[in-house]
Amino acid sequence: MSRLRWRCRRGMRELDLLLEHFLAGGYGALDDAGRKRFEELLGEQDDILFGWFYQGEMPADAEMARLVEQIRNDFGLSR
Repeated sequence: MSRLRWRCRRGMRELDLLLEHFLAGGYGALDDAGRKRFEELLGEQDDILFGWFYQGEMPADAEMARLVEQIRNDFGLSR
C-alpha cells in the first residue's frame, strides 16, 4: 500500500489530493481487475490525468473511463 501511496503523489497538488483520497477510501472496494486498472492509471502522465479529472476529458478505454468516473464521484467532482 505504501508503494501505491507514493505513486499517488504527483507533480500537481490537485492530483495528489484526489488520488490519495481515493486510495484511502474507494480503492478498497475495487476488485483485482479494478486495482490493476488503478495502477495503470497511475502510470499516466500528470497532464493526461488532470484532463481526465478536472477538464472533462475521458480515456478511450471504457473500463478506464469507468474508473475515472468512480474516482471523480468519490472525490465529489461532477461532470
